[in-house]
Amino acid sequence: MAVRRAGAASVAASLLLLTPAPATATPYTDPHAVADTPPHAASAAVPLDRLTVTTTQVAFGLQRPTAMIAPDDDSGRLFITEKTGRVRVYHPDTGLAAAPLLDISARVDISGNERGLLGIATSPGFATDPAIYLAYTALPDGAVTLSRIPLTSAGQQPVPVDQEQILLAQPHAEFANHNGGQLAFGTDGYLYWSIGDGGGAADPLDTGQDLGTLLGKILRIDVSDSCGDLPYCVPADNPFVADADARDEIWAYGLRNPWRFSFDPADGSLWIADVGQGGHEEVNHLRGVAGANLGWSCREGPIEFDPLQCDPAADYVDPVFHYQTSVGGCAVIGGHVYRGSESADIAAGTYLATDYCSAAAYAVRPTADGGYDTAVIGELPIQPTTIGVAADGEFYLVNDLPGQLHRISFAAEDPEPVAECQVGYRVDSDWGAGFTTSVTVVNTGTEPVDGWSLDWTFAGAQRVAVAWNAVTAQDAATVTATNAAWNRSIPPGGTVNFGFLGASDGSGAGPAPTAFSLNGLPCESAPVTVG
Repeated sequence: MAVRRAGAASVAASLLLLTPAPATATPYTDPHAVADTPPHAASAAVPLDRLTVTTTQVAFGLQRPTAMIAPDDDSGRLFITEKTGRVRVYHPDTGLAAAPLLDISARVDISGNERGLLGIATSPGFATDPAIYLAYTALPDGAVTLSRIPLTSAGQQPVPVDQEQILLAQPHAEFANHNGGQLAFGTDGYLYWSIGDGGGAADPLDTGQDLGTLLGKILRIDVSDSCGDLPYCVPADNPFVADADARDEIWAYGLRNPWRFSFDPADGSLWIADVGQGGHEEVNHLRGVAGANLGWSCREGPIEFDPLQCDPAADYVDPVFHYQTSVGGCAVIGGHVYRGSESADIAAGTYLATDYCSAAAYAVRPTADGGYDTAVIGELPIQPTTIGVAADGEFYLVNDLPGQLHRISFAAEDPEPVAECQVGYRVDSDWGAGFTTSVTVVNTGTEPVDGWSLDWTFAGAQRVAVAWNAVTAQDAATVTATNAAWNRSIPPGGTVNFGFLGASDGSGAGPAPTAFSLNGLPCESAPVTVG
């Protein structure tokens, strides 16, 4: 179990699998969170169904890139990890540097598709206190490992890997998959690290709900100088520090393979994308919650997966977005909440994620009523592995085997034009082989309509035989009714009425049309009742 030290923290001393005690998520107030939400923290006014995303390739030649980070040193650089164990540097002015920033390839286990150098973070205040944190699967047995490499200066290159300090390692020898690997500092200054459930399929090690192991968890640790000679400390307000049967480092649990998570810098909330078993991919959003149980392997996405892992007393957190694996892709790739300036007016507050197989651009945005809007807003380059944020808040993406770096841009489509009208359609009589209908068109706009043409499509075999107060033409099931000479103009708020004798194959008037367009534009509201 963990060895605790008095006061602020405790350091892990073993990796024993212990039996967890039941626990539920508790409210948490981050003392370092932004107290007054900055103006750009509000969601953009452009609805998601008008938001689009595009990419521009800015570099190539990466070898299976896995993660990226922008150091806090005003350099404008991006550090990009490669699966084999190298960290590359990109700058928008000079491109992708050929020489790596650092190379720990000799220490990284890359057996299996999901092993390798998986995550990177840089110390807060990198310019004055530079250090690089790495998450990788280590030789010889694939243990998921967290290490720190201090630098003598922010611009030091190459970084001396002989200065590497191993902070924490979790055995992961049974299976090569589900290693997690995301590293990120929260707004509270603590380092968060995701670890998968240990691999295999269907949680064979039963780790998701087991608080006695670090597998299937997101950890929260203190790596500051306040830990003294300890490699790291556990913050005193971590949710399970008082539970002798739980690992102190755990912040959230019930996760399968949280490959990517991120913090919204505006409010400190945590967005977690958890790769599914094969049924559902999911995105979770934690606001001020410590010890959250995301459900795996009792649940996968919104459904029950393994009843034997379920606890009737547990408080499982529902995903805010999910999609079927076989329909929307194969593995969700979590992204970030956009807080940049270039597209703040259209994309602020929008969380962008994607999928390794489909490369769909999934947008999720919280709403004022506590819900979430979601939409597919485009398609990103194939095989995306991570979305990163540059120092200016703009998004970048790398993809796996193509080895490319892309800059992401947002745009807003013009709203679909609509006619300011309402249409009432009423069948007045119906005798099987024929019917009569009255139609009313209302101009709900502020400008007169000078000359009108109304279109609709019959659902059955109906046709217009004779019309009055309008000139009609029909092409297959589509009917066009055009004004007569005496009712050409419809003033604002005014109406025009016409009617017709219809014929059918004996099925009568059939279902009434539900969609009408006036002068080529769809009417903006539901049909009204004809008086």
